[in-house]
Amino acid sequence: MSLYPFSEPVHAKKRKNESVIEKYEKMPRRMQTEPEKELIHLLPIKDKHGLIPQTMEKQVEEEEEEEESEVEEAAVVAQAIEEPSPMLTAEELLVHRRQTLQEKKLHIAALSSAVLADPENHIKKLKELRSMLMEQDPNVAVIVRKLVMISLMEIFKDIVPSYKIRPLTETEKNTKVKKETQKLREFEEGLVSQYKFYLENLEQSVKDWKQRKLKKSNVISLKAYKGLAEIAVKCLCELLVSLPHFNFHNNIIVLIVPLMNDASKQISEMCCDAIKNLFKQDKLGLASIGVVKVISGLVKSQNYDVRPEVLMTLLHLRIKEVEVKKDAEDIAPKKRFMSYKEKRRNLSRMQRKWKKAEEKLERELLEVEASESTEKKLKLHTEILNIVFLTYFRILKKAQKSPLLPAVLEGLAKFAHLINLEFFDDLLLVLNSLIMSEVLSHRESLHCVLSTFHILSGQGDVLNIDPLKFYTHLYKILFKLHAGTTNEDVAIVLQCLDMMLTKRRKQVSQQRALAFIKRLSTLALHVLPNSSISLLATNRTLMHTFPKADLLLDNESQGSGLYLPELEEPEYCNAQNTALWELHILLRHYHPVVQKFAAHLVAGAPSEGSGALGPELSRRLPTELFEAYSMKGMTFNPQIASVSPRKKGDILQGDCFLNEDLKEAFQADLEKVAVQGTLDFAKHLKASVS
Repeated sequence: MSLYPFSEPVHAKKRKNESVIEKYEKMPRRMQTEPEKELIHLLPIKDKHGLIPQTMEKQVEEEEEEEESEVEEAAVVAQAIEEPSPMLTAEELLVHRRQTLQEKKLHIAALSSAVLADPENHIKKLKELRSMLMEQDPNVAVIVRKLVMISLMEIFKDIVPSYKIRPLTETEKNTKVKKETQKLREFEEGLVSQYKFYLENLEQSVKDWKQRKLKKSNVISLKAYKGLAEIAVKCLCELLVSLPHFNFHNNIIVLIVPLMNDASKQISEMCCDAIKNLFKQDKLGLASIGVVKVISGLVKSQNYDVRPEVLMTLLHLRIKEVEVKKDAEDIAPKKRFMSYKEKRRNLSRMQRKWKKAEEKLERELLEVEASESTEKKLKLHTEILNIVFLTYFRILKKAQKSPLLPAVLEGLAKFAHLINLEFFDDLLLVLNSLIMSEVLSHRESLHCVLSTFHILSGQGDVLNIDPLKFYTHLYKILFKLHAGTTNEDVAIVLQCLDMMLTKRRKQVSQQRALAFIKRLSTLALHVLPNSSISLLATNRTLMHTFPKADLLLDNESQGSGLYLPELEEPEYCNAQNTALWELHILLRHYHPVVQKFAAHLVAGAPSEGSGALGPELSRRLPTELFEAYSMKGMTFNPQIASVSPRKKGDILQGDCFLNEDLKEAFQADLEKVAVQGTLDFAKHLKASVS
């Protein structure tokens, strides 16, 4: 009989007595050679025995495949580096390059089309397109980068909004907005970011060319840097003109203005043209003021050693006399509406009702008309002019022998009527001293004269000044012009004559007018046909303006003394004692239009009758005639019949060769004029020789 009738097996008792540590030690173990698989717990299944838990391992095949693919790619690259590609013939290389370039072009076109079709959803593709600016294939790197630059420029011109995008404040970032608003914000933020990186890439392309240093990659040669820089500058110029309202416009100005003074003529002209176009289209002056400030700083920093074209761009600023007239309108008192008491006292109930509706409509119309603030426009234009005149006066004071002087004088001639009255006296003294110094060319002296009379024609009308010295300067310069290089300066002479004689006819004496008419007739013999036509047209205007000038068509002397053609003072040369014998020579001029004008003046410049000019000539200004009959194309307008070669015995008279057949006619013409005319011609030849 057993002492433990209900005893258990021996091994069962042992299990109960085992400690927790021993159980852990006896558990089966495996090496952690593989990463533990992540289990996903599913819904349990219930059967007759109870609940059966369900689990599933998480799949990590994709990550493993990616890792394997990366390893394979690295192996392929390493193999390609270790094993050089087989040698290709020149023809095969060209075919391979053409195929690669075509693939790149298609890729650029696909990305560009996607962005243009839906900018908001494909803004990230701009980054992919911009990454192609770092193309590393040496066979197509230069062309691909150029194509990407131009493509991005056109994309930005198309998708950029018509307003400036400002950064969001912290409050705006934390505020909950609609999905559409949030999407628009993300698009604007991405657009500004990509635009900024694109401008930085363009700037870097220009810097690489300037520094002329090869990079470590050595994909592009030094010669190719210039081509890339030219395309980069072209893109910057396009963006400067097309997007003056958008972000980073001032940064583009800072890049472009110094390049106006670049040693490369092509880049300099490209930048100057862009600045001119910007000035022409900028009505308000917001973009112009930034450019003018940078130009002024550039001229000063370079110690006035810059290209004259840099200052010539300032002539295209849209600041005219019209703005001064508008300023006077702005100063006028604003429209005053009737008060309630005035309406109650003067109007009936129905009239008050109509008056109220009328005033409401007028207020709305005034608000619409004031969309561009006239005061703001006036303020900007005033500031721009102050900077421009400051630059001009610095050059007049410190760099009178600088090649910038002609550009300064042309600028003064254009904007002089806008200078404050307090500067007039000093400016006239400076201009007179410049002419008297005799260091200026004929063209520069003419610009000084023109600037002076522009000053006196504007606000200078209130000043009681007789600029006799400047009349003398112009009178002396006229005989220094000829059919050579100075023929183009006649255009400035025409402007001077219009300002000095026609518009100031009340301040011009008869002696002065006669002297200029005589000298212009003589000058018409020495210059090209277009200048002769315009000078004779000026004489026609002067003869209408000063009716007593017809005494120059008579051979009887008026008063005592002889005409002194060599005298440089128009007031004392006794022009009333001579005759316009030059017109008889011009009647035989080889150009038919010159002949018409000469015959018209000989007949006394009639407005109607047989001696009158046709409307195609009489209604055109001298400056218009000068351009219309210009010989820049090395052709006559109209065509001139060929002339027989000069024979032995021909004599030279003025600009005409007279053979023996014409001697008698010429002698008859000389007999028609007084003896004074013969003396005039002799003295003129003597003065020319001396």
